[in-house]
Amino acid sequence: MGGKTRKLSEKRIVVATHNPGKLREINDLLAPYGLEAVSAGEFGLPEPVEDGLTFGANARIKAHAAAQGSGLPALADDSGLAVDALGGAPGIYSARWGGEGKDFGLAMRRVEDELQQAGAVLPEQRGARFVCALCLAWPDGHDELFEGTVSGHIVWPPRGTNGFGYDPIFVSKGRDISFGEMDPDEKHGLSHRADAFRQLTEACF
Repeated sequence: MGGKTRKLSEKRIVVATHNPGKLREINDLLAPYGLEAVSAGEFGLPEPVEDGLTFGANARIKAHAAAQGSGLPALADDSGLAVDALGGAPGIYSARWGGEGKDFGLAMRRVEDELQQAGAVLPEQRGARFVCALCLAWPDGHDELFEGTVSGHIVWPPRGTNGFGYDPIFVSKGRDISFGEMDPDEKHGLSHRADAFRQLTEACF
C-alpha cells in the first residue's frame, strides 16, 4: 500500500458477498454515508476461490475479484471465530465448519464438541474472539485493508436468534448476553465488523 490512504469518491460500491446476513449488516453500516451498496450476487459475479491463509488475504481476493468484475470499488469482509482452546480454529474455515449447506447449527455444535474434548468447560477456558478483515479495492488494483476484533467467550447452548453465524454462542467481554440476543444496534456498536468499519471510514470516507 504505502503512501496516503485513498479516499472513496464514488457513491456506489459492490459488497463482495453472497451472504444475505452479512450484506444486511454492511448495508446498515454504510447507510449513514449515503452509499448505495450492491451485492456481488446482484451483479451475477461468481464467488472467487478463497485460498488465502489469513482473513486479510481472503478479504483481498474477494474485493479485487468484485472490483474487477463490476468496474466499481468493492468492499469485502472476511471474518470468523477464533477459539483459543482450539488453537484459533475454526478461524478462516468458520463458514466451512457448517458443511456444504453452511449450516451454522452444525458449526456451533462442532465448536462445542471440540471444546468438550479439549476439557474446556469453564468460561475462562473458553476464550474466543471474532475477527473481521475489511478490504476496499478499486478496479485499478489499489486496495486498503483494515482488521477489527472483539474478545469474549463461548457459551452453550446457543442463545438468541438475532445476528447470524456463530453469534448465538459468543458473549463479548463485559456483557452477559450473546451476540444472538443483542439487538442489531447494540451489536453494531461493539462488533468486530464495527471495529474494522470504524477504521475504514476514518481512513477512506
